[in-house]
Amino acid sequence: MGASDVLSRKTGVIVGDDVRKLFKYCQEKKFAIPAVNMTSSSTVVSALEAARDSKSPLILQVSQGGAAYFAGKGVGNSKQEASIGGAVAAAHYIRSIAPYYNIPVVLHTDHCAKKLLPWLDGMLDADEAYFKLHGEPLFSSHMIDLSEEEKDWNISTTAKYLQRAAPMSQWLEMEIGITGGEEDGVNNEDVDNNSLYTQPEDIYEIYSTLSKISPYFSIAAGFGNVHGVYSPGNVKLHPELLSKHQNYVKEKIETSDPKPVFLVFHGGSGSSKQEFSEAISNGVVKVNLDTDLQYAYLTGIRDYILKNKDYLMTQVGNPEGPGKPNKKFYDPRVWVREGEKTMTTRVKEALQDFDAAGQL
Repeated sequence: MGASDVLSRKTGVIVGDDVRKLFKYCQEKKFAIPAVNMTSSSTVVSALEAARDSKSPLILQVSQGGAAYFAGKGVGNSKQEASIGGAVAAAHYIRSIAPYYNIPVVLHTDHCAKKLLPWLDGMLDADEAYFKLHGEPLFSSHMIDLSEEEKDWNISTTAKYLQRAAPMSQWLEMEIGITGGEEDGVNNEDVDNNSLYTQPEDIYEIYSTLSKISPYFSIAAGFGNVHGVYSPGNVKLHPELLSKHQNYVKEKIETSDPKPVFLVFHGGSGSSKQEFSEAISNGVVKVNLDTDLQYAYLTGIRDYILKNKDYLMTQVGNPEGPGKPNKKFYDPRVWVREGEKTMTTRVKEALQDFDAAGQL
């Protein structure tokens, strides 16, 4: 039996109860799915190729900045129009292409802070329009990240958005406890270390509030997570805290389920296999992966350019002769593909690290 056996839709973008069944299967089999940040069709297919070859489910997500880039840097974004349009375009593209890779895909959006809520509103408008036509939302899930705000406002506002998503059986991820470091224009490098660690009482309060609205939600709880890559010893992760969260909620709601909360691991770049494994054993079903993949994508292109520099300085003329054409070297399909291949390799490594490979 594999993950596909618990899903009603085996390939392409999955929604609703299929998302919940997949995440529960992750908990039972002790693996997590990497959530790959995408900025272009090229990064999308790089991740899909890795998951297909590894026989693994996949989460593809787009951030507010990544969505704007998908739309094009020449599009204005003063009212989040580029981010809304880019996210919707990415969603339709992924829905079109994902079935060809024969794997289930969760289509997700990343960190939406308070100032970016108009972006989430616009995407939910698109979800509701798609739902009227197809009986399901355009996106599988969204993330609302109000972790920098006062706790009660964070929870109550998240609840309002979950109420909007609930009629579509749409998943919502929320964050409590700040993720340190810097990513996509959000800088938390100077926050107090104590704010990086979420308390079990907070997790139960969130669970108690949101579970009355919908079962389709997950929590990104802080356990020392930091975005980006830092020198060894600078990041103090405590994934054992996640076990305390699960036990606290389990006792409060009097359930036999040892992992009643779906948890998310943010800021995983540079973390050890042991840290991933411990977090996953405590109910983490999704691990964000961005920084390492950006570098992996670069390396393929960088190495190609350095290796073939003498063939890329002019359109005609290279070490083989002054009249030799160089088109086969500077064709974007050649050098962009090199970046795709190295990114694919890095995603495959993550699928192995999180024990997702072979789970279909």
